[in-house]
Amino acid sequence: MDNKKYLQIAVLVVLAAVALFIIKRKPQTMPQVTDFQSCSAAGGQLLQSEPVQCTFNGQTFTEDTNPAPEVTFDTPQYGDLVSSPMKISGKARGTWFFEATMPAVLKDDQGNILTQGPMHADGDWQTTDFVNFSGTMTFDPGAAPYGVLIISKDNPSGDPANDSSVAIPVRFK
Repeated sequence: MDNKKYLQIAVLVVLAAVALFIIKRKPQTMPQVTDFQSCSAAGGQLLQSEPVQCTFNGQTFTEDTNPAPEVTFDTPQYGDLVSSPMKISGKARGTWFFEATMPAVLKDDQGNILTQGPMHADGDWQTTDFVNFSGTMTFDPGAAPYGVLIISKDNPSGDPANDSSVAIPVRFK
């Protein structure tokens, strides 16, 4: 073979290598950083301040040390005197629902379950915003003077990392 053929083969090999390099190279995507959590997840620099701050790409985000509750109650309120049937209403983040429901349990002062059942979303639950919920629980407190109402995040995955609950004490009539 003459030198011209070797040169053509070498040029083709180099072009193929360059083409493979360009095709396999993925474009770098910049993480979307909009708050403290996404800043720290993206590898932003954490500053030793009170409250803690995170800087990323020239922006500074402050840790929210008093985040808004995920669930709020309209009825009953903390320590309310309740009787059966007990009407329950409030607001919860849509992420707490699955198929528009989330579990609720009423326990007495000894931890015995008096009743349990679903709370129902009163609207579109497929959101991260707050969604109104409501439900009714029928129970017999026996001689128990007080109990606790527990609303849990519905977690069909069973992953403990997705578990969360809110509890409020109530008094029985």
